[in-house]
Amino acid sequence: MLFCITYISGCIDISQPVNVNDTKPVYRVGVDVEYAPICYVDIDGSWVGFDVESIQWIGKEMGFEVVMVPFIWTNWLALLEYNRIDMIYKGMTITPERAELINFSNPYLVVDQAVASHIDSNYTMENFFEGKGKIGVRQGATGEEWVVNNLVKDGVFSSSQIVQYDGLTLAFRHLSEKKIDFIVHDMPPMRHGIANLPQLTIIGAIETHEEYGIGLRKDDVELLQTLNEGLSRLMASPKWTELLEKYQLTAYTSTLN
Repeated sequence: MLFCITYISGCIDISQPVNVNDTKPVYRVGVDVEYAPICYVDIDGSWVGFDVESIQWIGKEMGFEVVMVPFIWTNWLALLEYNRIDMIYKGMTITPERAELINFSNPYLVVDQAVASHIDSNYTMENFFEGKGKIGVRQGATGEEWVVNNLVKDGVFSSSQIVQYDGLTLAFRHLSEKKIDFIVHDMPPMRHGIANLPQLTIIGAIETHEEYGIGLRKDDVELLQTLNEGLSRLMASPKWTELLEKYQLTAYTSTLN
């Protein structure tokens, strides 16, 4: 299967292992083009972000190369199962359901869910929990899962009040245009996403304390050990503090063991 990645540089064949040279293994890393500050593509077309720089550092430290492969989030399991990518490193929450299907590295960040609204709407968290308005969520993300499990199933919101999005860009635009009334999503990309949208604001947080981990296939036990060792070395190095400060993520490590 040939996937066309037109917004990077033409097409990338992710159906076969990538060989950069004959001496180092090469791993295809599933990432997101619009998940700043975790991972994204800058105006020069280069991959940047906390997770991007982390895996590049780990690769250099542990002796492997990496190739960034953007993908649609709802396809993550199929891409791993059919060997289209070797790992997911893009702010993926460790959940019991996902852990039954794949392996996760040790956690490296802990986040909550943020609730954003339009400043002119005067919506509050009280209105949110009363079931007023429409909620935008990213399809397949833990924000959607929380809304469904805690608001829809309890009858606070109806399913018709939930609007699914493939990515955050369109969700932010629709919130700016008041086509929806709230967005629920992970705090770091939410804060970054509305930083240059003065009409939007975070009205509250849902304390889910979700742990981010690197996702990979169950049978890649050796790779899991390599990534955990690499993460351990990264967290013990000055580079870790540098990256946390650069991407304003220092607060998201305070509850890690």
